[in-house]
Amino acid sequence: MDWAALAKDVFMVVYTFALVMVSLYGFHRYVLVYLYYRHRHKVPKLQGRFDVPPRVTVQLPMYNEQYVALRIIEETCRIDYPRDRLQIQVLDDSTDETCSIAQKAVDEAREKGFDIEYIHRSDRSGYKAGALENGLKTAKGEFVTIFDADFIPAPDILKRSIDYFTDPKICVVQTRWAHLNRNDSLLTRSQAIFLDGHFAIEHVARNRSQRFMSFNGTAGTWRTSAIQDAGGWQHDTLTEDLDLSYRAQLKGWKFVFLPDLTAPAELPPEMDAFKAQQFRWTKGGAQTALKLLPKVLLSKAPLKVKVEAFFHLTCFTMHLYMLLLVLMMFPAMYLQTVPMEGGTFLRGAFDIGVFTLATLSAAVFYTASQYVLFGDWRVVLKYMPIMMAIGVGLCVSNAKAIIEALLGKKSEFVRTPKYGGGVRPSSESAPERKKRKGDWLPYVEFAFGVYMSGCVALSLLHIQSAITAPFLLIFAFGFFYVSLMSFHARRVGEKAKAADPSAVKA
Repeated sequence: MDWAALAKDVFMVVYTFALVMVSLYGFHRYVLVYLYYRHRHKVPKLQGRFDVPPRVTVQLPMYNEQYVALRIIEETCRIDYPRDRLQIQVLDDSTDETCSIAQKAVDEAREKGFDIEYIHRSDRSGYKAGALENGLKTAKGEFVTIFDADFIPAPDILKRSIDYFTDPKICVVQTRWAHLNRNDSLLTRSQAIFLDGHFAIEHVARNRSQRFMSFNGTAGTWRTSAIQDAGGWQHDTLTEDLDLSYRAQLKGWKFVFLPDLTAPAELPPEMDAFKAQQFRWTKGGAQTALKLLPKVLLSKAPLKVKVEAFFHLTCFTMHLYMLLLVLMMFPAMYLQTVPMEGGTFLRGAFDIGVFTLATLSAAVFYTASQYVLFGDWRVVLKYMPIMMAIGVGLCVSNAKAIIEALLGKKSEFVRTPKYGGGVRPSSESAPERKKRKGDWLPYVEFAFGVYMSGCVALSLLHIQSAITAPFLLIFAFGFFYVSLMSFHARRVGEKAKAADPSAVKA
């Protein structure tokens, strides 16, 4: 037996499989854009208006949010809604000075006549889901509105959204996120475009085509009875919002998404915070898929719902396929199996098709979102290379998240730091220092940057493969950018500790 030939055949099969899967999920982006344009005119309509405004409980979950705790409490008190129909719950699991800041703000609001309570937990069991569930024990509202600590709700947000619940089948009204620090850096601008695609295209496409969508964990309102009917907030995944969303829709409840009603919030301003957020979303998405996808596929939901749910709940696997392709890139080039090097018309046509589906689909998707929101499609062309670089650079961290989910490894709900528009604090807690010290991913990401640089050099040795060099260069830059920005955050933390050790919380 020719073992070398067999190994090459197996390699090509695996490599081609990864290419096909990347192209399949790329094609799904085209489908979402198509669904958006086909159904965009189906704007949600009010079935009526409440004669008497229903009682609403606003929940403000927070954990060590000293820079934004006061702001969110004050902004919530500015919501234009009958005071006797509004209850505010500050659900604080903090272990730092946030406790005193929030308690003082609550006391001052109560003196002004607000129905507001401060609920502090010391054990943080269930993390955010546990805090929300605990708050429901004393919630008075028929409806529950949730805002994370970095959001700034508009005063009219309830008046513009609550009447959609006159339809008894509606369980959630979700608003669109806007971005307070959108233009602060390349990182925040890229994140804003990523999220704009999710809200402007994905949510509208799914919601208006009668497919399942997700609650985003904040800036939305739930019908309290629907939460209970769906089984309540559960904390066996890191994405309790996605989990509850699917359980509720499997029960027959409906969602309303309002893209024209926005709630501004803060984007993670540094790479470590962004990576932690993406890690949590990726791992939680994988956990939710393992938990609920079989139930969706075996349910009586329409086929179109099941197909979209499959792509929605498994889209995180793209990180695994991308990492697999990156790992196989150098030997694939050596064996002349990378795009444009196959030497045959069929192989060339196949690779061009994969490139079109996997790469151009992202450009089409995000261009559509920017045109829909701002009437400017050219901005994506400017930022697409850095977006591609960041997406590839994150595949190591996100692949780790997926593997942990598949292995059933539990992990802490790591909150995304919020600085209220300010700079990174001059000190960090002992758990944060320990996490940074034990984080080996930046070293792996840097090594991948070196590896991809080698692939760039190899591609330049043959004129027929030179066309791949710009894309390989973007990949290399992505790994270097993500790793070096992570090292920078670690260095800042170490300098802060050395400069002011007394300020570090144990």
